[in-house]
Amino acid sequence: MHRTPKNSAPSRRSLLRALGGGALLGSLAGCGVPAAYVTRGERSGADLSARDKRLTMANWPLYIDTDDDHPGRRPTLDAFEERTGITVSYSEEINDNDEFFGKVSPALMNHQRPGRDLIVLSDWMCARFVRLGWVQEMDRSRQPEVARHLDPLLRSPGFDPGRKFTVPWQSGITGIAYNRRRLGREIRHVSELWASDLKGRVTLLSGLDEAYALLMQGDGVDVTRWTPDDFHRVCDQVERQVRGGQIRRFTGNDYTKDLVSGDVLACQAYSGDVIQLQADNPDIRFVVPDEGAELWADSLMIPDLADHKENAELLIDHYYRPEIAAELAAWVNYVCPVPAAQDVLADSMDKDTAALADNPLIFPDAAMRERLAIAKDIPSTERVGFARRWNAIVGL
Repeated sequence: MHRTPKNSAPSRRSLLRALGGGALLGSLAGCGVPAAYVTRGERSGADLSARDKRLTMANWPLYIDTDDDHPGRRPTLDAFEERTGITVSYSEEINDNDEFFGKVSPALMNHQRPGRDLIVLSDWMCARFVRLGWVQEMDRSRQPEVARHLDPLLRSPGFDPGRKFTVPWQSGITGIAYNRRRLGREIRHVSELWASDLKGRVTLLSGLDEAYALLMQGDGVDVTRWTPDDFHRVCDQVERQVRGGQIRRFTGNDYTKDLVSGDVLACQAYSGDVIQLQADNPDIRFVVPDEGAELWADSLMIPDLADHKENAELLIDHYYRPEIAAELAAWVNYVCPVPAAQDVLADSMDKDTAALADNPLIFPDAAMRERLAIAKDIPSTERVGFARRWNAIVGL
């Protein structure tokens, strides 16, 4: 079993930093800026794949398996190169969704080649790219493994019905983490974050896109079809908790430090982080509340005018082979988008690796799956106003 580095997801679910970034995204996504939107006929260029066996992939740090003895090697990627003869130039250049958007947007909005054939971004940012026409539709006939093995829960998010433009790299759950021993009881509902014995020892995520869905679910909202009234009602609730001293602070991924130290007893959290924390402290629990939790993904996209579209499609399909998906899942410990990988892990001769097959935070069981939902994306027409209100509460 590959060892997952501690705190290996510092920016994977990045926060919406400031209203300036939100305003930029909102204005571009609204298609009111003619130069930003790219029509279907302008998205593809000459594909060099047939004669140029290469591709360039941009991903987040520490988001792919590596060889324990040779950290520069990536076994699943090496297997693709050996099987296909395609060389992959792999870079860990994505540290923040907004930052990467700023890096590639000048080329994409001006109909220029982006210098990357494959990128991995959080689904809420993927929605921006899809609406702006900055990504190409994939040829699923070249991706039989994706068609066969993609988790049904992830197949048709609102921003990309049928996953024509995006394919999940890894998935995860935004739920609640808590210290069972220190708290002395279980947590099953979002509303329990507001209990008196947790006053001043609760944190929420500071990013608008990261925080809103779970809070709405705790309020009984169907997050696949929420309304602006639902959003503002949740903001009213959070404002009351801030004024009352219930919320210690708003965090990025540094909530893990507060939870480990005991300064915080319960917090909004990501499933993948908690798996890592539990390796050292089994008292830390992760719960999908009875009201539900958000299922999200970081997804692969092929940008407009990519030089090697067909090669990129083949690499995506490679990662949907159950044996490859299993190897990646064993290393990153997020929700695997390939349910068939569960049987591969279960058959492992290594006891620790086989145990991962029974971890519901990697392969959610049937009861948990019923409580998971992909949230409707924030409409571009509402994003600036929502960001302004949320950031005022958070203090950004």
